[in-house]
Amino acid sequence: MYKIVFVGLGSIGKRHIKNLTSLLKKRQIEYRIDAVRSSDRELPMEVKELITKEYHGITELKDDYDIAFITNPTSLHYQALCEIQGKAKHLFVEKPLFANGDVSGEDFIKLKEGLSKGVTYIACPLRYKECMQYVKAQIDEGLQVISARAISSSYLPDWRKGVDYREVYSAKSALGGGVTLDLIHEWDYLTYFWGFPEKMYHIKDKVSDLSIDADDLSVYIAKYQDKVVEVHLDYFGRKSVRTLELYTDKNRIDVDIIANTVTVFENGAEQKITFETNDFYVSEMEYFLDLLEGKEENHNSLTHAFEVLKLVLQ
Repeated sequence: MYKIVFVGLGSIGKRHIKNLTSLLKKRQIEYRIDAVRSSDRELPMEVKELITKEYHGITELKDDYDIAFITNPTSLHYQALCEIQGKAKHLFVEKPLFANGDVSGEDFIKLKEGLSKGVTYIACPLRYKECMQYVKAQIDEGLQVISARAISSSYLPDWRKGVDYREVYSAKSALGGGVTLDLIHEWDYLTYFWGFPEKMYHIKDKVSDLSIDADDLSVYIAKYQDKVVEVHLDYFGRKSVRTLELYTDKNRIDVDIIANTVTVFENGAEQKITFETNDFYVSEMEYFLDLLEGKEENHNSLTHAFEVLKLVLQ
């Protein structure tokens, strides 16, 4: 039996709790779920019925939890991770790891030592799209990319229908908003493919007329030993685009992450591979459970996520 606590139950926390309970039932694993909530807002019944007890703070928790899900606002992650030490063996932390670069290397080392007894996994859901798994397999088999371009462009007011975009965390730098942190997915999967670049040039700014106080444009040019990588992130694109273009000496490979397709251009011909749409959040949760059972290795540890955070903020 797993004794589980969720710290924060916003939209992503609700998604995770439903996926988790579905998979635990499928695996015939008993569970108890508690929640730490700062909001008194009524939860949807399908979520509320999954929770045994609610608390107002982490300090109220006993020290016998098997798993803690840190799904509160990014700006509260560091405090939550410090307080959860000794209360839960394993951790699932929503991305990004922290809200900014204020956590020093010394503080991080202390935090890491305090969380060393179990698994600490940092969310990275795009890795579980079939199109991304296809690319990863090609790279592992020797695909020699000489240039790559990653783009994530969308219109923030369209993200959540019926919700004032100015009030969501993405619009507020103090809560960890802004494209640099909010769209850390791109650098997460790029480091998953190729590790960390040798050099990088980064520009971030607030350039549009969106009523937010966070950056809405983040552009990177990174130099690896054998390739150059460009990354473009924005909140003001009127069309939702999430793509990765790979260039080799022999062909070009276009990955449409939203459509879950890979198109290869070579010798004047075009080959398109369309993958079945999967719920990659479910696939990630399956991986996390396998990780706890020792069936997988942790490929997005606390240390790796901290290095990605430092990379995007430089």
